[in-house]
Amino acid sequence: MFFGTGAIIVSSLYPGTIDHLGISIAFGLVVLCLIYAIGSISGAHINPAVSIAFYATGTMTLKECTSYIVIQTIAAIVASFSLLVLFPEATTLGETLPTGSIFQTLLMEFILSFFLMFVIINIATAGKEQGMIAGIAVGFAVLICALVGGPISGASMNPARSIGPAIAANNLSHLWIYIIAPIFAMLCSVGIWKVIKNR
Repeated sequence: MFFGTGAIIVSSLYPGTIDHLGISIAFGLVVLCLIYAIGSISGAHINPAVSIAFYATGTMTLKECTSYIVIQTIAAIVASFSLLVLFPEATTLGETLPTGSIFQTLLMEFILSFFLMFVIINIATAGKEQGMIAGIAVGFAVLICALVGGPISGASMNPARSIGPAIAANNLSHLWIYIIAPIFAMLCSVGIWKVIKNR
């Protein structure tokens, strides 16, 4: 949250320093780093929709899933307020907002979230990313999604990623899209994964 949305803020305050590609890279690389840093400890979900999807696979208990979601959301809010303190002059805190229609935004967030979870679930074992390829695969999946979907929907794919900036910026408009679409998409992705796995 801090580095991804921080890149958006720096881009808005210092034109020419970080472009859209740079923002996408920032999001992808920070996810990659976190997977290698904490993947063996917690699975590096860092995303409530991912945790809910893993709960649906039966690899997490309800208590574990709930605690993950609470911590992920609190951390996102703290990161966003930290950025607000650092950059009080910022006109954006990286809120995810539609640039087109609601339908276009919903569909984009669904597709991006579905793809991201499909990558995650297929390289995960028991809810925890395994092997050297995990961070690279998921990090690049985030990068690709941010690169393509960023200008359209903000490429959230993560309810906590949208909740944090929305609260810090006091702009809750359209927040429901970024909570519902990723969760529904990732549950659908798990459903497809189960079908493929059980063939």
